[in-house]
Amino acid sequence: MFKKRVLICTFVALTSGLSGAYLGGKINLLAHQNQCNQNTKQYLLLPKINQVCQVLVTPNAVWQGSTTGLWMGTILGAFVGGLATRHPPDEDISSDAVKDKDQE
Repeated sequence: MFKKRVLICTFVALTSGLSGAYLGGKINLLAHQNQCNQNTKQYLLLPKINQVCQVLVTPNAVWQGSTTGLWMGTILGAFVGGLATRHPPDEDISSDAVKDKDQE
């Protein structure tokens, strides 16, 4: 398992990054669309203003959320992958000294 550490970390980082990009885009889009719904209540006289607002904010909202999610997901995924594949710590030096004394 430890021989393929780079491959495992890369796979976990890319998977996490793509998942973060998707979720980040969705969350940011919902937040911007909710903001459109809040702001268009004052413009009730203009028909279809809510749809126009949502069409205008969608590309930027998805782009910003996806980019942020991709970066955060990749960094956190690489960190988790590195922790999952790290080598176990070596034995304590003092315990080696005790073993050597017992063998003599």
